[in-house]
Amino acid sequence: MFAKIESLCPLAGRIILGLYFVLPGAIAKIANPQGTSDYMASHGMIMIPLLLGLTILVQLGGGLALIAGYKTQIAAFLLAGLTLVISLVMHDFWTLEEGLVRGHETQNFVKNMGIMAGLLAIAGLGAGPFSLDNRTPK
Repeated sequence: MFAKIESLCPLAGRIILGLYFVLPGAIAKIANPQGTSDYMASHGMIMIPLLLGLTILVQLGGGLALIAGYKTQIAAFLLAGLTLVISLVMHDFWTLEEGLVRGHETQNFVKNMGIMAGLLAIAGLGAGPFSLDNRTPK
């Protein structure tokens, strides 16, 4: 029984993480670029159109690659790096005064560190058996 669960866990983890980057990540930014740009500007970001475009590209491409299990370790590593940068720049709770906003940004930062941990595990361990990376050639 545990062998079946063990072989399905990487697939489930990749799908869940991939969907996180595709849906609330890239698709939300595509649907509301002005809102995302305003949020980035409020955190002092520069070159917003370029960085927003790159973020969408990495989140969409990396998320889909995770779901499919294609070039999984590279995709996971890139997404982990993006997640770290976004966390340090956009969720800089340590610069805020005590209160609701600081608590919200702290929660987002810690959540992102958990997501980054999962991505690093995938980057280190690979896609698992149910992936394009591990398909058997015919």
